Amino acid sequence: MNPRSQTAPILFETASEERSRKDRQVDVLKTAAANLEKSAGFVDGLKEILGLLDRHCDLVMGRIDFLEGVVDIGREIRAAGSDRYQDPLVDEAVQSSIQDVLRTWKAKMLPIPTFDGTRFHSTFQLDRQLQLYALSQPIKFGERKMGTLTAVKVCHGSFDPKAEQSFLGILCAMIAQSAMINRFYPDHEMSVVALPVVSGKLPFDRSHIVGNSKAMENVFELLQQVSDADTTVLILGESGVGKELIADALHKNSSRRSKPFIKVNCAALPETLLESELFGHEKGAFTGAHAQKKGRFELAHGGTIFLDEIGDLSPATQIKLLRVIQQREFERLGGVSTIKTDVRIIAATNRDLEAMIDSNQFRQDLYYRLNVFPLHVPPLSERKTDIMPITDFFIEKYRKIHNKNIRRISTPAIDMLTSYHWPGNVRELENCVERAVLLTNEGVIRGHHLPPSLQIAESTGVESGSNLKTMLESMERELILDSLKSSKGNMAKAARDLGLTERVMGLRARKYHLDPKNFRKPQQG
Repeated sequence: MNPRSQTAPILFETASEERSRKDRQVDVLKTAAANLEKSAGFVDGLKEILGLLDRHCDLVMGRIDFLEGVVDIGREIRAAGSDRYQDPLVDEAVQSSIQDVLRTWKAKMLPIPTFDGTRFHSTFQLDRQLQLYALSQPIKFGERKMGTLTAVKVCHGSFDPKAEQSFLGILCAMIAQSAMINRFYPDHEMSVVALPVVSGKLPFDRSHIVGNSKAMENVFELLQQVSDADTTVLILGESGVGKELIADALHKNSSRRSKPFIKVNCAALPETLLESELFGHEKGAFTGAHAQKKGRFELAHGGTIFLDEIGDLSPATQIKLLRVIQQREFERLGGVSTIKTDVRIIAATNRDLEAMIDSNQFRQDLYYRLNVFPLHVPPLSERKTDIMPITDFFIEKYRKIHNKNIRRISTPAIDMLTSYHWPGNVRELENCVERAVLLTNEGVIRGHHLPPSLQIAESTGVESGSNLKTMLESMERELILDSLKSSKGNMAKAARDLGLTERVMGLRARKYHLDPKNFRKPQQG
């Protein structure tokens, strides 16, 4: 088709154009209904529908992605020949639109920039006056979420987005109804299967993740959306934020929870061993291979594999991993038999993969395959309100491990913990708490039990360059303050706890401007 002049990104059709568009869409819906009503060939029917969108509605790269457990025909269905369209920018927009729908379960339209107008000549063979949009529509049956239908709209001068989305919405409703039938009457099994009782989706179990800050609530909301899907998740965040805990939560809240959860630290193994660990090897494949060994992908069949530090993979291993993600198949080292694997992939990294792509350290096509549902875990410095709950969790953990009777943590120590910037995140906090538990012998964690890096001037009140006398006074003030707080302002009890006379206790309190009245419980009026 020859493109017409376009004066704006979105124009509405003339009456004749609108009639022609509606006629084509009605024809597609009629054919779709006929294909979906067939008792067999559900997959072929869906592929034909995607082909009709391509041939008659300028909706190319059509794909249907079902959530895990909706139908037994596979997760992803594409139109025949859709692989002829290849462009990273388009792929990125398509993946982004799918992610948005999975988060909100509302239709998404995402414009795709054409830059200088020549970007798509090699693949889409489009003129600079044409515009592309990624359209993604949820497939739902009532409140039952099933998946998404996505296609790239090629606009030849005019485009009514509401009408287009309405048309796709009708098509998705038809597919959803047919998918419900085919869930229980799949292509290869025509016998009736009893309808399971569905009482609603269970709430997301986050019991092993400590934190209730707003930043973490946003993370939990995304986890709720994607946990029960089979979508590949890329967990991003600084070292020590707890990416492995997030991956573990995704698996435990998924339909694969009863299957294996296999973890691989890609940075912990040398390249010569990593390939064998991932894919396994046959006996005699290399020196020392005295027996056949199954790889992690094979061991994770039916479950989830967690690839930590994915940014540390060598280029050679990246190529082999890309094939596993795309085809879900591989061969063991030294083997000739192709092994199929059904796994959900969760990857994690603290590195900037996009910068690594620019420096040719990470494959762009692998990045797009992994970055289906990116999930950023905020650093501890961005969720200060989580510091004390996490501290309490670790105190309880290491109190039991080291058999210590820890009753509480002092106010100055709390101030130090909450004012520190935590470059090592939760892992650094855990190490600090374990150290403090080991050092204390009085049932209270105090400021001097914490590492020197936390005892900064802002949190201790000690000026930079202070001498020993000043530092000792600061420690004494902390003990007096903590004792008054513990005794609720009772000077006699506070003195006994510290082994002082009431007179000395009063002198010390006045020296540090600590008024016992400020610690007393207010009278009920």
